[in-house]
This record gives sequence, structure tokens and C-alpha cells, in this order.
Amino acid sequence: MLEKHPLSDPLIISCLNANYGIEVATLTFLPLGADLEASLYKAQATTQASYFVKLKRGHHHNISVVIVQLLQMAGIQQIIPPVKTIHGQLTQHIEDFTLIVYPFIEGRDGFSRNLTDNQWLQLGEALRQLHEIDVPPSIRNRVRHELYSPRWREAVRSLYTHIETEFADEMALKLSKFMRKNILAIHRLVDRAEQLGQKLQKQSAKFVLCHSDIHAGNVLLDEDDKIYIVDWDEPIMAPKERDLMFMGGGVGNVWNNPHEEKLFYNGYGKTEVNTAMLAYYRHERIVEDIAIYGKELLLTTARGKDRPEMYRQFIGMFEPRGVVDIAFKTDEGLVV
Repeated sequence: MLEKHPLSDPLIISCLNANYGIEVATLTFLPLGADLEASLYKAQATTQASYFVKLKRGHHHNISVVIVQLLQMAGIQQIIPPVKTIHGQLTQHIEDFTLIVYPFIEGRDGFSRNLTDNQWLQLGEALRQLHEIDVPPSIRNRVRHELYSPRWREAVRSLYTHIETEFADEMALKLSKFMRKNILAIHRLVDRAEQLGQKLQKQSAKFVLCHSDIHAGNVLLDEDDKIYIVDWDEPIMAPKERDLMFMGGGVGNVWNNPHEEKLFYNGYGKTEVNTAMLAYYRHERIVEDIAIYGKELLLTTARGKDRPEMYRQFIGMFEPRGVVDIAFKTDEGLVV
């Protein structure tokens, strides 16, 4: 369960009333997502309308609403456009946070419900549309570009000495033991991501607009068989494999069925997938999660309530048919 940010409910309710004209009857914290910098709420208005409220630390995260606006103009149906303020703004600042409001869509994410055959086709069609958008230079220049950065690999290597520590904290002790037990796999993930990244950096792949985190938790399924792609906080200009790695990639121990992957590509359409690129992104994604969760569990005890869930997600990566298995299988027979 993710913890609330230190903004009081009355402050959020007051902001919604003053800037959006929304009279809030109830505000409910939603313990969703893995973003440690975001808090999510459901605001029920006195009019019975419901809103999804996202608070993100900092004042520099409004690229997400710019991207959603671009997708809306491109005719992509599988998005939820933000609600504008009474002054026509797409975001609102409240102390050191950015607040974004969306209509609340009743549904479940892809972790709690399997996509139907039709929803896999919709997802494929939507990602194809996304990857074919001609991004204007004004937006392209604000979106990060793939650099194959060693940042996360270096972060994991910096944890190697810490896992030899005998921790007093129970969760840190459990994780350090687990990491020692799986250290060969962790070394292999880090080293292979580096090899592949250095090789791919020298190639001139075509960069397209990517969501960058299109796992099952960021696909919302409603009762009418429609899907919505959510959480556009980290768009990137990168090879299309940056998104395609999630299809059949097994993040959260779902989406690891070849039948589902086939349906997705039926919707996406004919395309040549660079297997080395796919292998790189699948390795690098795990390395990033090891770095983030490892740091949170080994080097701090600040997020107390979140720690058991972080530990569960960490060890889940190493389960049969999980992301580690799939990354290694993607890499089989690759000469890079």
C-alpha cells in the first residue's frame, strides 16, 4: 500500500473547489501504483460525478497532459483527457505538488483482470497509432530521449556491498539474503544490459513516441470492453521496442502468455521487432526495479507501510515465467 503525500485532505478539497469548481462530498485515498512520488485519490462530487485526482511531487510533470492532448488530437480513443481548471489550465500547482484531475472511469487494471481478445487487439491498434504519431518539435524537445544510460546498472552495483550487511531491520535482512541467493542472476542481468546497451547505442534505430511503462497496471479495462492507457508521466522518444517489450514480458507475472502476445500483434500490425532491443529493454527494466526497490528496502526504512509490498514485488520478478525468466529466454541465442 502506497502512503499519502503530506498534503491534508481539506487542502486538496479546497483546491478542487477553488480551481475546478468541484464541490467534493468525499475524498478517498487510492493505494495504487508503484510511483513513490505520486498519490492518487477518488473525489466524489456533490453532483454525483466522480473524479480521479493525481498529486505528483514537483512542478515539472505536466508533459503527461501535453502528450495526452497530442494523442487526443491524433484520434487515439484509448486515453482519458484531463479535466481543465476553470481558467482552462490542464494542471494546478498546490504547494510543492502538481495536481491533475481526470474523469473517474469505473474499471479494473490488467493486473486484476485478464484482457479479452478484443481488448488485446485494441491495445495493439492504440500502440501502433502512438508509434506513428508525428511529434511536433516543440513537444519532441520536451520529451526525454533514449540514451541507454548506465544509471540503473551503476545503482545496482552500488548495492552489492550492502547485501553483505547483517541488517537489524527485518525486511532489509530478508532482501539481502534473497539477493545473495540470486546474485548470479542479478550479475547476469546487469552485465548483459550493459553489453546490449553499448552495442545498441552505436546503432541508429528509428525513435518514436513511446509510453515507456505500458504494463498491465497502466491499462484500465471498463465494463463495456473498452481499454484506456493511463499514466503518461514518463514518455520517451525511443525505438518502438521500448513499449513492445511489455507484450509477453511478464511484468507483475501477467502478460506472459504467447496467445496474448499474438493477439496484440494482430492489432498492432506487421512489424519487424529487433530481438536484441527487446532483450535489452527487458533486462534493463528489471535492473531499474532492483535498483529502486533495493535502495528503498536496504538503505532506508522511511516508507514503512510500503515495504512488504515492495519486497513481494521484488521476489516476484524471480518466479517461474516471471520477468527474469522471460528476459533470459529473449536473450537466448543472441550473439551480441
